[in-house]
Amino acid sequence: MLGTQFTKGSPNWLDLGSPDTDAAKEFYSAVFGWELLSAGPEGGGYGFFQQDGRTVAALGPLTEEGADSAWTVYFQTPDADATQKAAEAAGGAVRLGAFDVMDAGRMAALTDPGGARFAIWQPGAVQGLQRTSSTNTLVWVELHVADPETVLGFYRTLFDWRWAEMEAPGMTYRVVSTAEGDQEDASFGGAAELQDFTEGPRWIPYFAVEDADAIAASAQGNGGSVVMPAADIPDVGRIAWLKDPFGAPFAVLKPAPMG
Repeated sequence: MLGTQFTKGSPNWLDLGSPDTDAAKEFYSAVFGWELLSAGPEGGGYGFFQQDGRTVAALGPLTEEGADSAWTVYFQTPDADATQKAAEAAGGAVRLGAFDVMDAGRMAALTDPGGARFAIWQPGAVQGLQRTSSTNTLVWVELHVADPETVLGFYRTLFDWRWAEMEAPGMTYRVVSTAEGDQEDASFGGAAELQDFTEGPRWIPYFAVEDADAIAASAQGNGGSVVMPAADIPDVGRIAWLKDPFGAPFAVLKPAPMG
């Protein structure tokens, strides 16, 4: 279960790069009920999506040349510079070298050997997201690459991740956990081979919802699109893949009842 007691390798931050932050704010406010708190004049247009005053994600303008609108998953590191160096040595690429974000923390933007973009966050004043795994917040992250086993090996060198294979319809799915604690309890995401609808290697955030069909309809009604209509996944729940009005993909999950 994705929590907010972050350890090495935990997804601890999530932000959206958008060509129109005002329109993106309106879309996600309509779909998830989020409010946006500006990071202030020094933030360069960056802001924090909040629910009841707790940060659940963030939003900023596109800053990389030629970048498409997309969600970026950040993983916790005790040393951003060391993790960046390890990523390069293991076949990854550095898109943005480690730098301090005022007193909030230190980050770097990287790409794994499978072509999926991600970032790392070394906490300073900002530890990470303040609410996860509840309605309309981040509940799961999923890696889609051509060779999940090899790419997970790359992440293992950075974060000591563990994973367990499970058979899913037409594929082998790998449930990924951080290094610490009970493996099932420490799971936060999964890895799967590229599917037709995934449009290239990427990390996809899943948001927990009470009604996947209603959220899909709301996304479509507010200028987004449905990539994969809501469908039931045994023992998991009901999921749908969506895109916001600027093409950033994300997924929603109504979790199956526990027990």
